[in-house]
Amino acid sequence: MGEFGEHSIKSSSAFLILLFAAGLIVGGIVSFYITFQEINSLRDEVSNLRAQVSNLWGFQNITYQNITIYQNSTALSEIYENVKDSVVLVRGTTNQGGVQGSGFVYNFSGTMVVITNYHVVHGITSISVTFSNGEGYAATVNGTDPYADLAVLSINASQSELKPLEVVSSSTLRVGDPVIAIGNPYGLVGSMTTGVISALGRTITEEEYTGGFAIANIIQTSAPINPGNSGGPLLNYYGKVVGITTAIVADSQGLGFAIPSNTLRREVLSLITYGTYEDHSYLGVTGTDMTYETAQQLSVDVTYGWRIVEVISGGPSDGKLKANDIIIAMNETLIRNGDDLASYLEENTLPKYTVTLTIKRKIGSIWEETQVPITLGTRPPPPI
Repeated sequence: MGEFGEHSIKSSSAFLILLFAAGLIVGGIVSFYITFQEINSLRDEVSNLRAQVSNLWGFQNITYQNITIYQNSTALSEIYENVKDSVVLVRGTTNQGGVQGSGFVYNFSGTMVVITNYHVVHGITSISVTFSNGEGYAATVNGTDPYADLAVLSINASQSELKPLEVVSSSTLRVGDPVIAIGNPYGLVGSMTTGVISALGRTITEEEYTGGFAIANIIQTSAPINPGNSGGPLLNYYGKVVGITTAIVADSQGLGFAIPSNTLRREVLSLITYGTYEDHSYLGVTGTDMTYETAQQLSVDVTYGWRIVEVISGGPSDGKLKANDIIIAMNETLIRNGDDLASYLEENTLPKYTVTLTIKRKIGSIWEETQVPITLGTRPPPPI
């Protein structure tokens, strides 16, 4: 009995072990099958997601390409066709010979005029305006402003010939916005170039016409501008005028300037009605931009602003500002340099306005910040 019982116990143990092992194997197979199915299911889902992403990416690429083609091809050619008949060639004669520039037709409250630059018509006689179809007409100067390099011409052309461009606000312009220049560089009539707004609020000076006063709030553009472009329109991608091309920097590449359309919109009534514009604000000081090096020399804690060099006797700032005062704000608007100062005065003020200057002034050995109210005057008449 003892041997039989012991053998039975051993057989039962072996059977249980085999049964347990078989359970493990079967369980593993079942688990593997379930896991395999889940992996396949996940793979299918991932594959579907990849397909959806690929479709979306392909859609985005197609959309981008369509926009690019439209902007770089179709839109530009359409804009040119819509505006070319509004851009004119301006010609005249001086003691040194013939001169030429550009201009465009503008409708001011029912009065059709041609807008161009002052420097295009300065000192010239026998002025003529020629349209893209070759039709030419005599023109007369209706109004000028050397301080903005603007001139308005009157012409006796048929109404069917006069196709005005729309002038819109330049206030919304941003650096990087695409622009178009159309004009007559070197007499090549109806030439079109493109670029971007590369800077805003610049100042330029034409000593011969402005007596050293800055032409303020200028647009800087990378659109190629050459002699003969002066006075032509600077357009946005809707074919609307945002500026009037005016100048280049000698020997530069991709550096041109334009009068902002807001200046024209502000002055055109006076130019047409009175033949001039006399509302340029005048602070009555001369100065220079601050730099880090200047700040170190003066031991002052600001490296920006506009340092006053001279206060004009009898001017608006006489007795209120001093040499070496540093203007750092006007009406709480930061003034980083002379460009900021001139552009703020041009865009936001008129003669007899009172502005509040924030300045740094040296009192003893200490630089103190203070505020000075000044009632602006009117610029003296231009030298010519």
